[in-house]
Amino acid sequence: MTKGCPSRRPFLLPCINITNMLHKNIEWTIEYYSEDVRLEIAVMPVGIRAAYVRLTEMLQEFGLDLRMPHSRAMGGGLFELRPRGKEGIARVFYCTMVGRRIVVLHSFSKKTQETPKRELVIARKRQKEVCGS
Repeated sequence: MTKGCPSRRPFLLPCINITNMLHKNIEWTIEYYSEDVRLEIAVMPVGIRAAYVRLTEMLQEFGLDLRMPHSRAMGGGLFELRPRGKEGIARVFYCTMVGRRIVVLHSFSKKTQETPKRELVIARKRQKEVCGS
């Protein structure tokens, strides 16, 4: 039984989520601010990197509809992916562009409860460079 279908109709076809069908036809593309940003992610611990890959697959499919606990809006058009592995947690900042494009701006391994201001400043500076605002 598909979530959201009435349980009193066990012999009917499952409900179809039209929103998900629409998203599957037009996926978002992911780009990197620089090769260095891509390499920062490539050298993350294997568990965190695996979580990142799963999250980017979801991000490509759902784009701005991806929400907590996977992604969080940081304000001003900046978002963070929230990969977590047995080795710890990381944050990957990104913004969106016209044409269903996602630009990965910055990443770091998280060691404290709060996002360090320095990491947020880097991401916002790069966002301004990419978006021109």
